[in-house]
Amino acid sequence: MSKKRQKPLNVGFVALGCPKNIVDSEKMLAEIAQAGFIIDPEPDNADIVVINTCGFIAPAKAEALEVINHALDRKRKGFVKKVIVAGCLPQRIREELFEQADGIDAIVGLGQRDHIAQIIKKTINAKHPQAYMGHSEVTHDDRARLLITPGHWAYLRISEGCDHRCSFCTIPAIRGRFRSKPPELVLAEAAELASAGVAELNIIAQDTTSYGRDLKIKNGLAFILTELEKIPQLNWIRLMYLYPAGITKKLIETIAESKKVVHYLDIPIQHINNLILKQMRRPDTSEQIRKTIESVRKNLPDVVLRTTLIVGFPGETDRQFEELMDFVKWAKFDALGCFKYYPESGTSAAEMPSQVPGHVKQQRMEQLMLAQQEIAFAKNQNRIESKLICLVDSVDNKGSGKGRFYGQAPDIDSICIISNCSAKPGNFINTRVVGTKNYDLMVRQI
Repeated sequence: MSKKRQKPLNVGFVALGCPKNIVDSEKMLAEIAQAGFIIDPEPDNADIVVINTCGFIAPAKAEALEVINHALDRKRKGFVKKVIVAGCLPQRIREELFEQADGIDAIVGLGQRDHIAQIIKKTINAKHPQAYMGHSEVTHDDRARLLITPGHWAYLRISEGCDHRCSFCTIPAIRGRFRSKPPELVLAEAAELASAGVAELNIIAQDTTSYGRDLKIKNGLAFILTELEKIPQLNWIRLMYLYPAGITKKLIETIAESKKVVHYLDIPIQHINNLILKQMRRPDTSEQIRKTIESVRKNLPDVVLRTTLIVGFPGETDRQFEELMDFVKWAKFDALGCFKYYPESGTSAAEMPSQVPGHVKQQRMEQLMLAQQEIAFAKNQNRIESKLICLVDSVDNKGSGKGRFYGQAPDIDSICIISNCSAKPGNFINTRVVGTKNYDLMVRQI
């Protein structure tokens, strides 16, 4: 009598965190699918739940623990058999995670990402929790991913880790030292994505402007952009996470001469006061940051600039905050994200005196974001009646579409709401701006 064939196990997957984490999630999903597991769109009822976590700041850790505890609750009720936690949170706190969330069956560090399928197989029959940490300082091959972004855009990670030692940041402790992905690997991955239908590549890294430095490639980012532009199927190449000090004359010239690198720069500045920048261990000064912004705008007049700022850093005075406010009103960023400072364990800033009270941080964040809202709304008003090329992201059955012009990065920026959209997702269309809705633009296909 033949042995009854065993039913494939269902794996539920939860992807949390930043774009770098999304790339890791996409690679793990591909490994899981290729190993013959069924990926269940409903993690609540899967045989095994894999949660890829972020652990960068306190809110990300809290979100991860909430998701983990929900999965563990489903396990206790018998709906889920095993819970595996991967990514930055286990990399950061390691076996301590077993204590913080009792019932986890396995934790998986960043260096074990590509072994997730084997780890699932081991975990199925394991009687005791296991930690699979290994060595995190590898340069991953991110080809053959199962995209969880729409098929027409994707992230392209060009390096891993960070050599900056910002006093507030846990990333070097989690992701390790800076290491560039070899150019041939970057280009092979980009070509693979383009051949699969990706029209927009969003270039990501912890420190994008340092690309190639460790490989002794002069003007590494400019070099890789020039090579990426040669891939015929690509239309848009977008740059994220650019340290101000790394935005060189050569890089600006390369962007200006390119037909595919969009005039959009994401430049995390964090602060503008020189003393705060020094205490943050940032490589920039107020004067350098201002000169960089002026140079970028002079050479790329239609550039869209995004930044991120931190309020409430230890010792931040009212006067230093007002300096930051004045700078925001001067710089007039198109998009701006603001974070309250969190004293992360293991960082030197957490031990600094003069920690700013929570209510003051909240007040400063609200004040700054209201000033930025005024700037953003005014910029939107100035776009009314202008013509924009939009990349369509989605269309509903009533013909209402959502898309973006070059100045809107996916998932973090505003969108274009397209009326009477006859195009399909992934198409580029000509539109006219007819109005605004808060941060979004209302456009009509023409």
